[in-house]
Amino acid sequence: MIRIAAVGDVHLDEDVVGRFRPALDELPDCADVLLLAGDLTRHGTEAEARCVAREFGGLGVPVVTVLGNHDHQCDQVPQVVKVLEEAGIRVLEGEGIVLEFPAGRLGVAGVKGFGGGFAGRCASDFGEPEMKAFVRTTNESAEALGAALRGLDCDLLVALTHYSPVPDTLAGEPLEIYPFLGSYQLGQAIDSAPTALALHGHAHAGSERGTTPGGVRVRNVAHPVIKQAYSIFHLGDHLDAGEVSRIGQSGTQQPWS
Repeated sequence: MIRIAAVGDVHLDEDVVGRFRPALDELPDCADVLLLAGDLTRHGTEAEARCVAREFGGLGVPVVTVLGNHDHQCDQVPQVVKVLEEAGIRVLEGEGIVLEFPAGRLGVAGVKGFGGGFAGRCASDFGEPEMKAFVRTTNESAEALGAALRGLDCDLLVALTHYSPVPDTLAGEPLEIYPFLGSYQLGQAIDSAPTALALHGHAHAGSERGTTPGGVRVRNVAHPVIKQAYSIFHLGDHLDAGEVSRIGQSGTQQPWS
């Protein structure tokens, strides 16, 4: 089994540095890799990125992330990426990485993603230039994710995004904002490859579990949803063979219902 820890939407700055570290220090005992589903910072500043580097650097397991919309707010993305990668945190945007573990090769393809909506209630590439640009961004992001997923040579494949690929995990959010929380194109990209698991954040009031039209299991790991330092997913011969919840305060594990 390959053990994947995941969390998103930690929104770090100086005020909350250290909140996750006690549970993170236990990661080598219970996980092989940590995946971060974007919105690492509050406003996307270089200073906040340094807080993320302090919190999630040097954990004893590989750390892979995508950025979120908050991480773009101050237009300092190159600086944010530089700080994170200098701390050993791999940032993906339309790219993939293969990690070697005793249980096999884990491929992770990542992209921030974008909004657009879902089948029957989605934006279309028609009309004003602004609307066409909006949908073009969505399509380009999804195409990059699909290409990255299909290009990885690995035993198990995981898709990592910030925006949601399905409406299932948005349940609890106002219907009016679904088009700004994800897009069906991401789901199509995930279904274009033999993906074992898709992880995302962004939907703070959403739900944990969903499934793409092609049957890929989707999990919303936004911190406000999972309400813990991270969740753990066990992937093996039966794909998502088991899921474990990690409770930051107690350090205990319990099966999910």
